[in-house]
Amino acid sequence: MTETIRLTMAQALTRFMSRQMTVIDGRKVPIFAGVWAIFGHGNVAGVGEALYQVREELPTYRAHNEQAMAHAAIAFAKASFRRRFMAATSSIGPGATNMVTAAALAHVNRLPVLLLPGDVFANRAPDPVLQQVESFGDGTISANDAFRPVSRYFDRITRPEQIIPALQRAMQVLTDPADCGPVTLSLCQDVQAEAFDYPQSFFAERVWEPRRPRPDVRELEVAATALRGAEKPVIIAGGGVLYSEAAATLQAFAEKHGIPVMETNAGKSSLPHDHPLNMGSIGVTGSSASNLLAEQADVVLAVGSRLQDFTTGSWALFKAEGVKVVGLNAQLFDAGKHRALPLVADARAGLEGLEEGLDGWKSPDNWVSKAKAAKADWLEAAKAVTDPTNALPSDAQVIGAVHRARGSKATVVCASGGLPGELHKLWPAGAPGSYHLEYGYSTMGYEIAGGLGVKLARPDDDVVVMVGDGSYMMMNSEIATSVMLGVKLTIVVLDNRGFGCINRLQMATGGANFNNLFKDTRHQLLPEIDFAAHAASMGAVARKAASIAELERALKEAEADDRTSVIVIDTDPLISTEAGGHWWDVAVPEVSPRPTVNDARKKYEEALRVRRLVS
Repeated sequence: MTETIRLTMAQALTRFMSRQMTVIDGRKVPIFAGVWAIFGHGNVAGVGEALYQVREELPTYRAHNEQAMAHAAIAFAKASFRRRFMAATSSIGPGATNMVTAAALAHVNRLPVLLLPGDVFANRAPDPVLQQVESFGDGTISANDAFRPVSRYFDRITRPEQIIPALQRAMQVLTDPADCGPVTLSLCQDVQAEAFDYPQSFFAERVWEPRRPRPDVRELEVAATALRGAEKPVIIAGGGVLYSEAAATLQAFAEKHGIPVMETNAGKSSLPHDHPLNMGSIGVTGSSASNLLAEQADVVLAVGSRLQDFTTGSWALFKAEGVKVVGLNAQLFDAGKHRALPLVADARAGLEGLEEGLDGWKSPDNWVSKAKAAKADWLEAAKAVTDPTNALPSDAQVIGAVHRARGSKATVVCASGGLPGELHKLWPAGAPGSYHLEYGYSTMGYEIAGGLGVKLARPDDDVVVMVGDGSYMMMNSEIATSVMLGVKLTIVVLDNRGFGCINRLQMATGGANFNNLFKDTRHQLLPEIDFAAHAASMGAVARKAASIAELERALKEAEADDRTSVIVIDTDPLISTEAGGHWWDVAVPEVSPRPTVNDARKKYEEALRVRRLVS
């Protein structure tokens, strides 16, 4: 007879989560590092009580914003190279829909997170319950259906026993290298509290270790043949290199075969910045070295990259006639993009397989010499823009100051706006994972919450969050959470009084300065926001730096602070690094009464003619 235990659905959920394990560096650890929770009537009685019962094995963290807590959970998974992850639970209604943006972020970036929003009553007795969104034409729909397109797996739990297959499927998705992404289990609030006789075997400890799919023999031979015939090969290192823990394998492969490496935002830090074959960033925010080589490349080996438009310069970057792309990726969807030769495999296993098939082949010496000369030129250009001047500082000069004060051992965190482009070009990343950018979904507001998740995953790292005033204003509440948890961050706020990045894009496409910088918006009074005072009010140590020199001093002083430090500096909204970079497809109006827009349209049409359009 099967042994059972009577538990509520929520108790079964939390008990199951606490029994899932993984192995890191030979040590068995819980695969769920904890649960972020903001309680409301839709989860406090069910999930809240269940979490209380397992609070020692499965820690619960209280946040200030549902979207932010999900960002923190996602950042934890990214910083853990997807080996461990977290969950986030909210009440029904706005608490749940606040997490939809975070779900989209995780979906785009292929990052695991378990989302547990409360839902309506399955029995429908109190309909419409508080915060219920009613569909006039479908009684089965709730607001949580908004999670469906941004979840790798979605389920609505309307009976307590349904949690058994749902959790099994959830774990398979969360730990799968190809299907990895957000899982949403929508928890009807009455069902959370309903009991069932669960089999004891459901709660047996299970160890999940990463699957490393090997490449298909035929695909491997096609890819190896393409590389053996290359005169000007390059490697694009994407996030999959880091998630596969393949950085050392990639470095050895590049060195043995003389192939320059360029990095996406997700893949940056795959090789140390100072490695002679690391050409730096690629694409729209690329270094001059990477983009020069990419334009001439005859074979592009894309490792663990989804090849989005910033990486490919909207598919206008690769200009050589007959250029071939080899897509080494665990997910066929990504491996076969734009008629690439697919090599479906784990990044490390795929590189090891290619190694066997290349049989001592190496790229021509003159190609490697060209790469090293191009990198030397780029480093000079990068130094010129990061060195301090007496002018109102640029983002690049702030980046230079942060690096001089904290060095490449620091882990830098950022997202969206102009800063990611500058950091992608200019930040000298050290160890794998020391560069943490959310640029897949380009989510303003991720930065501070993301920094919190990174620090929880890597408590010994010096975590430096760089954030613009626009993103800070969108989401800053987790400063208070970091202070409350004793999780120390260094946060550098660059105040250019508006959305400087989009203002520059507006100007570049012929537009008028309109509705981006405060001075160009409809206003009666221009705000003078005291970000230092605001951060101090949430418990942080706050400083305002009047110059680059003061910023460097403040960064040094902040190392001794016993809690999160926030340093604010005014910056110039109009300056960005012109060196490097590439065209990006931002559609310009065909018809306008303004000559500047018409001129921009002509340039846009010229650029379209050279784009490499393939299906």
